[in-house]
Amino acid sequence: MARARRKEDPIPIYRRYFRASLTFRGAPPYPSSNKYILTSQSVNPYHKLKSLLDLNPRGLVPTLQYHNRPLYESTVLCEFLEEAYPDHTPRLQPADPYERARTRIWTDFVTSRIIPAFHRFLQYQPARDGAEGLQKAREEFLGYLKEFTAEMDAEGPYFLGGELSLIDIAIAPWAVRLWMFDHFKEGGLGVPEEGKGGEDEKAWARWRKWLAVVESRKSLKETMSDREHYLPIYQRYADDVAQSELAKATRSGRGVP
Repeated sequence: MARARRKEDPIPIYRRYFRASLTFRGAPPYPSSNKYILTSQSVNPYHKLKSLLDLNPRGLVPTLQYHNRPLYESTVLCEFLEEAYPDHTPRLQPADPYERARTRIWTDFVTSRIIPAFHRFLQYQPARDGAEGLQKAREEFLGYLKEFTAEMDAEGPYFLGGELSLIDIAIAPWAVRLWMFDHFKEGGLGVPEEGKGGEDEKAWARWRKWLAVVESRKSLKETMSDREHYLPIYQRYADDVAQSELAKATRSGRGVP
């Protein structure tokens, strides 16, 4: 039987070599609260550490080492940390069972619909696959964003209302990088400017409200790298030559690995 973890015991987590939004994505700030020690190990996705591969042969990040046993997948880790340390607040999942189930539905929507569409759009190659397909990829991605936004609490500012939840955390890392479509793709992202959304203006106004409050969070600002740091990384995706598991899954028409 595993012993109870002492407050001085480290909880190692492996992350990408650029700064990961651990606090924003739900990992409790153990060092600052003096409850537990959360140690972080940077990982270059193209040169993965043996210690990571020993824990997780697929080399996925983030990977958490808990009692010398591995856990991975971002959403799973967020749920695990909340359940393993229930005294930590604020909570990322609602107390109400219906709202908790709804949280899982729309978190899964992010993983199974929005993220794959994000990468299909980013990795699409007009010169290779035809210029008309780029617009189709753009429309697919924006369609999922509108569908997602339609389920948001009317007032917000977050998805479920006044407090940040796991749904917001699941989509935020991609939402705050939407600028790269304007940088890499002809025609840009395609979200209409304020007041120019036509029949979809209400949806896009709600999206802008959500995005503004997410981007303004102190934890996000403190853990995101400068845009210049991301450019060479995502250039590989924009050129469809990236070799990450997600990039390869996108090229083969599969979902998130």
